[in-house]
Amino acid sequence: MDNNFSAQVKEIISYSREEALRLGNDFIGTEHLVLGLIRDGENTAIKILKSLNVDLYELRKEIEVAVKDKTGKNIANINSLPLTKQAEKVIRITVLEAKAHKSTMVESEHLMLSILKNKENIATQILNQFDVDYDMFKNELGFVTSNPPKAEFSDENDDDFDEEKGNMASSQNLNVVALPTSLKQKLRCWIILEGTSQGWQKTDRWTRL
Repeated sequence: MDNNFSAQVKEIISYSREEALRLGNDFIGTEHLVLGLIRDGENTAIKILKSLNVDLYELRKEIEVAVKDKTGKNIANINSLPLTKQAEKVIRITVLEAKAHKSTMVESEHLMLSILKNKENIATQILNQFDVDYDMFKNELGFVTSNPPKAEFSDENDDDFDEEKGNMASSQNLNVVALPTSLKQKLRCWIILEGTSQGWQKTDRWTRL
């Protein structure tokens, strides 16, 4: 995992993998990243959602309904779940969000901002139902951290986000972009090692909010 990512964010991504497995998904999407944030609980992103009066239990439930696999299929390789194209770009943009907020480390709030940056993914659409969008979250971040909101960075590749379809199990939506950059290579290797070393303890570590 890239050294710019805090230990907490690395653990949140690990939780996201476990959440994907718990829901019977053979991929890690933006929805699982939000579930990882909720499961961690003690992070700035969740503190901001609470300050915006978001019901975390209801949010988690809505996401689970949206992505839970109902076919009962077996997952071939539980130790190596691919990231969707959208999730990969979210991870990459977190670094830009951290820089825009003058942070040397990628933290939970940068992960949430990166998710909310694109309005087309299912996670953002569900968050919008709870009256949370990119600008609102960024402004609240300024109040929570006692820093004025920073100017939004320009991402010329916003159009590279692929629209998430209704059928998340569709194979064309689960194609994983090749990992040409060191960041993506480290991320994937870290996820695989995490799955190999820590196993699949999804139920033991799950707590209801």
